[in-house]
Amino acid sequence: MEEKINKNGKDRLFCFIFGRSENRAWTLSLYNAVNGTEYTNPDDVEITTMEDCIYMGMKNDVSFIIDSDISLYEHQSSFNPNMPVRQLMYLGRQYDKYIKKTGQNVYGKKQMILSVPRLITFYNGIDDVPDRILKLSDSFPKGKNTDKSDVEVSVHMYNIRPQYKSTIVEMCKPLEEYSWFIEKVREYRESMEIGAAVDLAISDMPKEFGIRSFIEQHQAEVRNMCLTEYNEAETMQMFKEEGREEGRDEHLIGQICRKLRKGKSVVQIADELEEDEVRVKAICDAAEAFAPDYDEEKVITAVGIGALA
Repeated sequence: MEEKINKNGKDRLFCFIFGRSENRAWTLSLYNAVNGTEYTNPDDVEITTMEDCIYMGMKNDVSFIIDSDISLYEHQSSFNPNMPVRQLMYLGRQYDKYIKKTGQNVYGKKQMILSVPRLITFYNGIDDVPDRILKLSDSFPKGKNTDKSDVEVSVHMYNIRPQYKSTIVEMCKPLEEYSWFIEKVREYRESMEIGAAVDLAISDMPKEFGIRSFIEQHQAEVRNMCLTEYNEAETMQMFKEEGREEGRDEHLIGQICRKLRKGKSVVQIADELEEDEVRVKAICDAAEAFAPDYDEEKVITAVGIGALA
């Protein structure tokens, strides 16, 4: 029987490991690996993650301040090209908190002093996605003069799966151990339920791993987090598959409408498109009933994308 998700387990495992004050040494190690620095005092890390705060349906994973930098770290198991706009939203919230905390006046004549943003995404999904820099301008309309935009946001994305042998993973032992653990859970999940996969991955974790005792101490919470994340991942995969099917349906309807306008019969269309005749007839009937001019948008509305399978 499939296990139920603990609705109180809202944190992600990445945040649970790298975003807690008690684990600031691991956070510092991750910061050093990303930035090529050599900070040694975990007390230099000020955790600023927006606890229990969901903005626009999104929850910030890890954010913290070191020296003059404010770092916003996100973990993704599904590639998301929209991280620049999400990180921009998070950064605005963080700056709002920082301005209030430091007593600065956004309307005053004195120049404000703000922390330098470092926007990072750690990706460990199953799709083959190499390291890259995601830019806000990638979302601007194509063909426009985007280089004249007054705003640009860059997010550095790193693939942290073991097989990619990322330098950052090699330089940060806690991240390497986290990456190993997630990979083992994914491997065991192929033959067992997620809860059992998590327990087995914990059991198999090398004893010298620094994060092992922490994960064992919080094993029930870790299981719940993995349950939540894997349910989210499965849901995202379902949406992707539905999206591909909808796109296929839309393309098919367009082809059929164009052939109907040329006077082709159902049999001819099915033969030319190598499609099931029943499926083609359903679309043709909808076109005849609701869009005799064979307007593609009207037929799509009449048929209902995704309802043709």
